[in-house]
Amino acid sequence: MDMMRNPGRRTILADAAVHVLAQQGSRGLTHRALDDDAGVPRGTSSNFFATRDSIIDAILVRIGQRLAPDPVVHAGLAGQAPGKKLFTAYMKDIVHRLTSDRDAALALFELRLEATRRPHVEEAITAWLRAGLADDVALNTRMGLPGGEQEIALFHYAINGFILDQITVPVKPGVNRDEIIERFVQLLLHSE
Repeated sequence: MDMMRNPGRRTILADAAVHVLAQQGSRGLTHRALDDDAGVPRGTSSNFFATRDSIIDAILVRIGQRLAPDPVVHAGLAGQAPGKKLFTAYMKDIVHRLTSDRDAALALFELRLEATRRPHVEEAITAWLRAGLADDVALNTRMGLPGGEQEIALFHYAINGFILDQITVPVKPGVNRDEIIERFVQLLLHSE
């Protein structure tokens, strides 16, 4: 049987891989752990992902799908006038998506750590992160929003720390995320 013809099973296994990586870290990411987490017979995941590298690739694809913008939300934002307010709304959406899917966000941080030890992971996560930055810069330009590539990169740096804080052990519990994002944007675009 061609495993690519069963996209539902592949998605279930990719979601299991995200969950296992988020909950057990890189060392726990095994075919057996995926099978157990997905509730499938042992050996199933190796039929879909022959190598650890193919599991990593599947995780990145699935995280991209899980964290993709909601078309309804973005359609509503696209109708607003360009400016700091709209830039802030897009940034809030990014933070909301990342903090709403804790496993996906944790898995991304785990992959970044694993990238320091494994060349394939470094290559895969680097390409994924840089494509995300390029997409954000393109959206910013297309929507006529303030700031350019440097400001978007700075926002990524700030948000990565903020997300890590929010999904692990917060330095200051109970902060208002929207207020934090508004302050980030205010500082980032102070001259605009």
